[in-house]
Amino acid sequence: MPRKKDKNKRNTNEKRLPRPKPKIDFTIDQLNYRNTELLQTFVTGHGRILPRKYTGLPAHYQRRMANAIKRARTLLLMK
Repeated sequence: MPRKKDKNKRNTNEKRLPRPKPKIDFTIDQLNYRNTELLQTFVTGHGRILPRKYTGLPAHYQRRMANAIKRARTLLLMK
């Protein structure tokens, strides 16, 4: 039997573009729940927190950022 072709497979000649990595131009002190303008850059339009793969943050920055977003949500500073 012939194999079925996968419609979602990419052509081998096509290359993926690398994800844009944001420049970390802030200190860890600025990463708190009151700085909602900075926290909005790490949240999608639907309100989901972006993973490290997309943000490019170090692990300890990512954990602090996630906690700050969750705290801002509970205080209704962010949606």
